[in-house]
Amino acid sequence: MRMAKRTQLWSLLVLGVLPCVPVSATDLQPPASFDGIADRAERSRSLFVEAGKVLQSPRCLNCHPVGERPTQGADMHPHGPLVVRGPDGKGAVGMRCTTCHQAANFEASGVPGNPDWQLAPATMAWQQRTLGQICALIKDPKRNGGRTLEQLQAHLAHDTLVGWSWNPGGKREPAPGTQESFGALTAAWIASGAECPR
Repeated sequence: MRMAKRTQLWSLLVLGVLPCVPVSATDLQPPASFDGIADRAERSRSLFVEAGKVLQSPRCLNCHPVGERPTQGADMHPHGPLVVRGPDGKGAVGMRCTTCHQAANFEASGVPGNPDWQLAPATMAWQQRTLGQICALIKDPKRNGGRTLEQLQAHLAHDTLVGWSWNPGGKREPAPGTQESFGALTAAWIASGAECPR
């Protein structure tokens, strides 16, 4: 009965009947938590909703802006100083991302860093999109950099810039879970049909 109730709650959440409840940064359910959902498509959507806790966290959304300017902080305020995407996602001439963002977090100033620091391509803008829209977007090779689902999973599970989300430095709250647990969720989502929330 307990598993049936959880399945029913997940169904309501995925369908948008129940609001998402904020969770702490350490909460991310493992794929096995969804094994009790008999319907494969429903299980797949539920897995993506869980992975969506990462995708819709400020750690991801700040670098996936709708416009040309990134946002920053948990409140996702406009990046200061004013910077723009530029032709390659690494800033405009004279104000490249690497002007401030070095190869690693600089704890003395609180400025985050990674050797590959840049904005996500404009085709991968996630801000202001529903989780279902984000799902459709990341599955689309025309918008996700030409990646297959397997390549997408490898990117999410192993890319060091994605991994920065769990080691953001300063006083930033990391993305929920770990990159490993996020990778396991995306792998299970793909294995169950890569269904998108409606």
